[in-house]
Amino acid sequence: MAFLLNKTTLASHFRSHAQKAEDSIYLSRRGLHIEPGTREKALLAEDSALKPFKSYKKSVKSLKRIGDVLTIVVVAGCCYEIYVRAVTREEARKQ
Repeated sequence: MAFLLNKTTLASHFRSHAQKAEDSIYLSRRGLHIEPGTREKALLAEDSALKPFKSYKKSVKSLKRIGDVLTIVVVAGCCYEIYVRAVTREEARKQ
């Protein structure tokens, strides 16, 4: 039981330190913001040649919804098949 009490005090200790993240000690660990160089800017820029291959939100949402529906249908089919086999096996035992 003493271990649980120590565990909760340890968790509260970490929470109190997380709330003090604005201290200069924590900010100094993050380092300074450096402007990206020309190479990084070129890599982050949009490429018109890749535009046809980008996925758009609406198409991704609809594809995800179709995948979810198919998953539900397959799981329901498997459950039904298991139920049918169990019922036929039970009927065979009774006869």
